[in-house]
Amino acid sequence: MSEYQPLDFEKPIIELEAQIKKLQEELGAQSIDLSPELDAMTKKLQSTKDEIYTKLSAWDRVKIARHVQRPFMLDYINEIADDFTELHGDRMFGDDNAMPGGFATIGGIKCVVIGHQKGRDTKENLLRNFGSAHPEGYRKALRLMQLADKFNLPFVSFIDTPGAFPGIGAEERNISEAIARNLRDMMGLKVPVVAVVLGEGGSGGALGIGIADRLLMMENSYYSVISPEGCAAILYKHRKHAEKAASAMKMSAPDLQGLGVIDGVVKEPAGGAHREPEVAYENLKDAIVAQINELKQLSTEDLMNQRYEKYRNFGVWSEA
Repeated sequence: MSEYQPLDFEKPIIELEAQIKKLQEELGAQSIDLSPELDAMTKKLQSTKDEIYTKLSAWDRVKIARHVQRPFMLDYINEIADDFTELHGDRMFGDDNAMPGGFATIGGIKCVVIGHQKGRDTKENLLRNFGSAHPEGYRKALRLMQLADKFNLPFVSFIDTPGAFPGIGAEERNISEAIARNLRDMMGLKVPVVAVVLGEGGSGGALGIGIADRLLMMENSYYSVISPEGCAAILYKHRKHAEKAASAMKMSAPDLQGLGVIDGVVKEPAGGAHREPEVAYENLKDAIVAQINELKQLSTEDLMNQRYEKYRNFGVWSEA
């Protein structure tokens, strides 16, 4: 991976890391004992990390969720799946590179996977349409759900999108109908369904593969009906208030777990999954396997009844 690209709130950490690196180089080049200074600076680095990373705001988490070096869906699949056979096309219009999916084996469990895939440079983003799927992407997802049902395989979806593609072509091919059909048909799947929000979980684009028995979120992801910028433009009349909107929307993983919208938070390394991807890969793999094994203990009837009750019971309010 290319040189790390720090976020604005990480600048004190990056500066300290650079000073420590310089001191280590001097330590090797000179006969003077600089180890006390190095120890002190190392302790200061750790305390600075603790101070920053344990007090992240909702807007900070949005920035981490959008980090270009954050692992994407195929990064996770390549690391947590023993094999992956990609399937293409919706059998109606075409293939959508923003929504790859197929057969995979995760922790010894054969399953069907689908997810949003972003790009890291201009060429890849054009190929993946910035992670915003077209109607054919959601119809491909539905086809794979039906395959999972047919072969009695757990279905796992990886959510990471700012939203479904809002272009004219998508409207002409009925993007809203494609998402609505997925919402309906995912409720009726007879196999365990686990969904994970990897980074961005935006609007109907996320919901279109997000109806699940267990919905997990990576610690520094967000899940919301609208982006903070979109909310700010509507409620506060300007996108510059996105930080305020992000806080008010309760869109981060800890908030949503408290509200009962999600079923679990997958721990990330300090600073985000992109800082130590291997740790994030292992944590997510363990979480998915644990959820599938738990769900497989249920009868088909109990599985579907619990899913139904889960969504019927959504909603938290308080009375003055």
